[in-house]
Amino acid sequence: MQGKGVVKFFAILLAIVCLYQLSFTWVANKVKDNAKAYAKGDTAKETAYLDSIATQPVYPILKHDYQYVSQRALALGLDLEGGMSVTMQITLDELVKKLSNNNTDVYFNQALAQANKDIINSQTDYITLFVSDYEKLNPTGKLATIFSTKDNQDRIKFNATNSEVETYLKDNAASAVKQEFTILNTRVDQFGVANANIQLTGADRILIELPGIKDPERVRKLLSGTAKMEFYQTYDNSQVTPVLSNLNSIIAAENKAAKKDTSKAIAAVKTDTTKKITAAKTDSAKAQGALALLSKVQKSGVKDTSSLSGKTKGSDQYPLFDVLKPMMYQGQNGQLEVQPGPVVGRADVRDTAKVNHYLRSQAVKSAIPQSMKFLWGVKPMDKTKTFELYAVKLVGADNTASLSGEVITDAFNDVDQKGSPEVRMIMNSDGAEKWSEITTEACKDPNNHQSIAIVLDDNVYSAPRVDNPIPGGVSSISGNFTPEEAKDLANVLKAGRLPAPAHIVASDIVGPSLGKQAVNAGLLSNLVGLLVVMVFMIAYYNRAGTVAVIAVLINIFFLMGVLTSLGAVLTMPGVAGIVLTFGLSVDANVLIYERVREELALGKSLRIAVSDGFKHALSSILDSNISTFLTGLILYVFGTGTIQGFAITLMIGIVTSLFCSLLISRIILEYMIEKGWDVKFSNPWSSHTFKNAHYAFVKNRFKYYIFSGSFILLGIGSMVTRGFNYGVDFVGGHTYVIRFDDKSVGVEQVRTIIDKNFGSGNEVKTFGSDISITTKYLINDNANDADAKVEAAVIKALDSTPQTHITAANIRSQQKVAPTIANGLKKSAALTVLFAIIIISGYIFIRFRKWQFSLGAMVATAHDALMVLSFFSIFKDMLPFSLDIDQSFIAAILTVIGYSINDTVVVFDRIREFLNLHHAKTDDPKEVINDAINNTLSRTIITALTVLMILLVLFIFGGDVIRGFSFALLIGVCFGTYSSICVATPVIIDFGKKDLR
Repeated sequence: MQGKGVVKFFAILLAIVCLYQLSFTWVANKVKDNAKAYAKGDTAKETAYLDSIATQPVYPILKHDYQYVSQRALALGLDLEGGMSVTMQITLDELVKKLSNNNTDVYFNQALAQANKDIINSQTDYITLFVSDYEKLNPTGKLATIFSTKDNQDRIKFNATNSEVETYLKDNAASAVKQEFTILNTRVDQFGVANANIQLTGADRILIELPGIKDPERVRKLLSGTAKMEFYQTYDNSQVTPVLSNLNSIIAAENKAAKKDTSKAIAAVKTDTTKKITAAKTDSAKAQGALALLSKVQKSGVKDTSSLSGKTKGSDQYPLFDVLKPMMYQGQNGQLEVQPGPVVGRADVRDTAKVNHYLRSQAVKSAIPQSMKFLWGVKPMDKTKTFELYAVKLVGADNTASLSGEVITDAFNDVDQKGSPEVRMIMNSDGAEKWSEITTEACKDPNNHQSIAIVLDDNVYSAPRVDNPIPGGVSSISGNFTPEEAKDLANVLKAGRLPAPAHIVASDIVGPSLGKQAVNAGLLSNLVGLLVVMVFMIAYYNRAGTVAVIAVLINIFFLMGVLTSLGAVLTMPGVAGIVLTFGLSVDANVLIYERVREELALGKSLRIAVSDGFKHALSSILDSNISTFLTGLILYVFGTGTIQGFAITLMIGIVTSLFCSLLISRIILEYMIEKGWDVKFSNPWSSHTFKNAHYAFVKNRFKYYIFSGSFILLGIGSMVTRGFNYGVDFVGGHTYVIRFDDKSVGVEQVRTIIDKNFGSGNEVKTFGSDISITTKYLINDNANDADAKVEAAVIKALDSTPQTHITAANIRSQQKVAPTIANGLKKSAALTVLFAIIIISGYIFIRFRKWQFSLGAMVATAHDALMVLSFFSIFKDMLPFSLDIDQSFIAAILTVIGYSINDTVVVFDRIREFLNLHHAKTDDPKEVINDAINNTLSRTIITALTVLMILLVLFIFGGDVIRGFSFALLIGVCFGTYSSICVATPVIIDFGKKDLR
């Protein structure tokens, strides 16, 4: 093989990078284990421990602090770590009402009400539905008469067409979504979640994922709250410095008094020490572990005491300024001077909590002037971890902001005369009058114009200096903005009059204990799956199988390293993707080894057989893996949340598998041959497996047609009459996974209670050792306390009998999905599957240059999807576990399609090869194709068996969280293997009788 040196260099470099990336996870986990040992189950104590060492070096070699290390560790998703996922939907009907100035027109309000009904079962956007409904109700009506209000008349003229009004409404809807996204993004930052994720998932929906969150109710309140946009006049730093100096003195005095009290307490303890020595000895063994941990912490702190000695003294005298750096600069005379402006200090992100703690002290609060308020900037400065603290003025008898953001009628990003980004802001008449007064006052001192802080939810977004008084209410805000920052600021300014609040339409809460179970189940399934692959490969391929095992282990190492370096979030379907990668990574080795065995059977030397085996298998390997990669790409583009995690894992796994199978394993094999090792590619029992197979697949194709057609027709009949067991994300509702203290509580007993209290249409089923309850009770109630009401109602209903008595602690996890989300998921899922089939069929057409091959692939993939769907409908209530149709099921269907294409491409590749070798007109294409199928049968069966064994392990050990997902993959692989031989190939024969010769 040419380029061995390059491959070795790249492999070593990749190994070093992966080892470096994975080391952060190892160090972070070690620190977390220490925290748990120290806290002994006390969550608050554990959190305080981790906070205390956030800036302490925990990576001995590179001296990285814990904060740095934890941010680079492998991130776990909600289903593995526990946490909360929330989908927010913008209420566009309120936007439309606001833009019409709450018009009372009968047809207008009827159209709004009808659009609210239509949107539940439609994929059309809300504004289009509203305009369509209005025109149906009032065919001659003009929307301009409704929307050409005093505030909108510059955008909508009285004679504007309905189409122009529709465009105006859609522009405002898009702007409202962007504003809400900006607001929610800021609020999410306040949780301090390292792996938080927020993204737009539709025209009016925003997905927020918060792994590790421990206070779901706080999340709901903060995300659902109305945005508060305000303008504040500011104090100059020179005015605030004396105040801060006074506050520092108060804090120092409080700390000194607290130390005196502590010293007295220590002295009192010492006087009683002798009496308690004997009792303490009895418990010394129990305390040994805690003392060892404290010793480690103490030693790490002693190492650098020389450099800290001065700081300790300064911390006692200047406790506030030790964490809040005053804004000073060196003047021309060399003396430190106060820096002008509204910023009064800067603090590292790790110190902001301590500054807040100081400022909340009762003695400190009483010393702060009533008209003064301290607010943090919304983002850290540049790329540092430093936040700015502002001092703003409170005005009026009730000490409020100078001006509310509700006066803003519009704001947009623009460019000034020099081409630099700026923001244009327009106010209504009342706001313009007040704005003129505020800006005039800011310019009162001609030598020191003041700034005005733009504040959203008590975070300062910008504090521009006022250059001149601004009459008329039209302002330009300039600064060192990037175009993106200017857009964000414009969205913030418009948030004050945001007429389209966001409501939680879907939420998913996973308790940490459930997450821990998922982690353990995932690890176990990975280890057992890996062991199955290793044993099978060595047993079947002898010493060459050992090489394949080494390649698989290296592949796993590279896969985890790359996932960590990319900052990917590992979810339970992602774990499934890793397990599936084990099987798919073997596939390339199987293709190669089967080719090598064929070359050895022709009498070639071992070296030449290996070389030719790799060469002849390359086309099949690339085609099959590219088609599977396309499936992963489609999953990533169209999927959300855990499906994207699965797709990322699958795509990375395919790339690393190709590298290890085609390059690493070949280098190892050639090294063994050069050293004279006896490399065998089979054991005595496996050397002749499928060697002389001559099954009549082509002759029996009509039997396969009848079987598949009958099963699919039966399935379609079942889908129409019986339907599916839809998961909550497809039907909408509240789902609770409950663990009853009384283990004898059964599903029927719980179902009777739930149906009695909530009517029909509920779903009760087993979920491992727990029971899952789904109800549509209050599903359309968008009130902030609706979720709490449903939870309380479920607890009250179950509490009606002593046997089913539960409390909130019995609820292991809960999930909510509104019907609007559910219907959208169904349609987008169907379109995703259809799009995947078309894309992959197109790739087959490009590679094989015959439409019959593309048609065969399309029919086979559609066949596999329909077979799995039919199975899930026919057997939905017959198996001891649930067969739910949900987002994970769609991921399984697409994975089955990818596997089926992978298998089909290998068969097609051998058919193409045989047709090229037997091109004479005397050769019957049917016989040639049948020989090709039998020739590749060993590879097809071995790969299928390997994948099936791994999926069986995943099904058994993977846990209830992904049991339905793994079962769909399990039967899908069976159908995929069957279809590649018995469906795809017959289609080629029956549609290409003339073209195949």
